[in-house]
Amino acid sequence: MIMVGTMAITLWVIGWVMKVPNAVRWNMMAILLVGVMIIHVILPDGHPLRMATGGDARLWAVFFGFGILVWGYRKFLGSLRARIAVQETPVVKSDSFSPTELDRYARHIILREVGGPGQKALRHAKVLVIGAGGLGAPALEYLAAAGVGTIGVIDDDVVENANLQRQVIHLDRNIGMPKVHSAAEAMAAQNPFVNVRPYHRRLDADIAAELFADYDMILDGSDNFDTRYLVNKEAVAAEKPLIAAALTQWEGQISVYDPAKGTPCYACVFPEAPDPSLVPSCAEAGVIGPLPGVIGSMMAVEAVKLITGAGESLGGRLLIYDALYAQTRTIAVKPSKDCKVCGGKGLSIAK
Repeated sequence: MIMVGTMAITLWVIGWVMKVPNAVRWNMMAILLVGVMIIHVILPDGHPLRMATGGDARLWAVFFGFGILVWGYRKFLGSLRARIAVQETPVVKSDSFSPTELDRYARHIILREVGGPGQKALRHAKVLVIGAGGLGAPALEYLAAAGVGTIGVIDDDVVENANLQRQVIHLDRNIGMPKVHSAAEAMAAQNPFVNVRPYHRRLDADIAAELFADYDMILDGSDNFDTRYLVNKEAVAAEKPLIAAALTQWEGQISVYDPAKGTPCYACVFPEAPDPSLVPSCAEAGVIGPLPGVIGSMMAVEAVKLITGAGESLGGRLLIYDALYAQTRTIAVKPSKDCKVCGGKGLSIAK
């Protein structure tokens, strides 16, 4: 048994030094136990290797069975937590700020375009962010920091080691944790005055309409066209402004889509999804780490502007940022009367 214990400790320490995720390390322990049991089954009684590893396979079978029970129990609890609706304590939002809040938001309040009324509007705003990955991470951080009162975030993914190069809201210790809970933890730590609603599930047509109805605007940081078109369709139907962005390698793009205010919708500008071979994922094509921070922060800025009424939004304009050559281009985009989603609604409103 000492031999097996030494091997297990050695494997665990090596994994820890190499920063291997806990799940992988536990898998290594399971493989070691299975290997020991196989040795006990194959080798005859009294064999030196059997004696050195405990002498009886039944002992290790008990350990293995206990480990399976613990793993199954943890998975069961995790599935329950994912399904249970978030029970929120109603947040009472008065028109007055506490001294701590006044100090926190002072740089906003002294801005002519924001001021006290704008900060109150941020406090009462409800923003939903689709995705807690590269784009969602900085957008969520800055929305929370800005004092947006209620922030929803929906994502069915978990934090992975490969995410940490660009998804700065997540920490190394949160590898394996659902991204929405990791993000909610960071946002609550950054600003306890905001209410975060994490939804650990994939956005689909069954829940989109009901979910969108509870928010003032939508930020889409998803990484696939199916979700983008679904988000656009439901945002148009709910007449909610949509701030959508995308990125690949060194380039990002962002715009505000709000046909109810005279702009095109996402489908007006991108009526069909391109061939998948032309738009490889970040895992396939790569992406420079700070780029999502730039574009995601722009999403947060556009949200703050829409909420406070400051400046001019990107509605009707597609901003393209090329980080490799430090170039920014803005392209005018218009509603399409042939759009199958909004039917060119923005055309009549713009006139």
